[in-house]
Amino acid sequence: MDRFHLINTFVAVVDTTGFAGAARKLSMSPPAVTRAINELEAYLGLRLLTRTTRTVRVTDAGARYAHDCRRILAELAEADESVSGQHGAPRGRITVTAPMLFGGLVVTPIVTAYLQRYPEVSASCLFLDRVVNLVDEGVDVAIRIGELPDSTMQAIRVGQVRQLICASPSYLAANCTPLTPDDLHQHAIVSASSVTPNPEWRLVHNGEARTVRLQARLTTTTNDSAVAAVVGGFGITRLLSYQVAEHLRAGRLTTLLTEYEAAPLPVHVVHREGRHAPQRVRAFIDLAVERLRAEAAVQ
Repeated sequence: MDRFHLINTFVAVVDTTGFAGAARKLSMSPPAVTRAINELEAYLGLRLLTRTTRTVRVTDAGARYAHDCRRILAELAEADESVSGQHGAPRGRITVTAPMLFGGLVVTPIVTAYLQRYPEVSASCLFLDRVVNLVDEGVDVAIRIGELPDSTMQAIRVGQVRQLICASPSYLAANCTPLTPDDLHQHAIVSASSVTPNPEWRLVHNGEARTVRLQARLTTTTNDSAVAAVVGGFGITRLLSYQVAEHLRAGRLTTLLTEYEAAPLPVHVVHREGRHAPQRVRAFIDLAVERLRAEAAVQ
């Protein structure tokens, strides 16, 4: 029994969500893929996949086993690179995640520079305004904004971003400029959140924290649409400094209530492999840390 062949076939079935897809990926016949999975399940004495006439689903045990198998295959590939003299030239595929707008503005130039430097590597970017589980979703590196929960992940701090309340000069010309947090109740509030349509802004004044509960006139699921609304003269919003930096520089927005500004949020590069990370991952981390620490938007 070739264990390497069996686990490689199993991971291909999981990744392609089917026997036919795995067969195409591995240039095998579908019956050969089926035989390999049956042999692996018989050897382990448990069901890894649940088959129906239309779908193939991974069992809980199969999901855990697939995660371990991916790690083993990655370590084998890394060992092959090392002994063949290719350790200094990363190759393979890397998956990176970051918040949507931050990913487009800041992380994409880092990824493209990395790909230009290492032509044997390809990349996938998951730019989403939710916390992506690195293990469950097969992500190598995450750029996180905000305090990190305790975990087994490795984290490198590269900067911070401010939480800014802002509005356009045209809006402020037509409405009284708020001088205290309580004044915000008299204004049109734009909230960039799909979870909490009525925002709670945590502010600080003279070292004391306070929360302002507001009624949003406009709730939107994306930060860039909130930016567009306030740049267009509709209301006041609270966003992170990198999201509005360009508009502040151009005078399209102005900051408000800066003396009540909360503490900046840290920015980290997070990964899960530690010192055992493949060369392609370590090379990306090195470049991302260097570029982010030099990036004005996070300093």
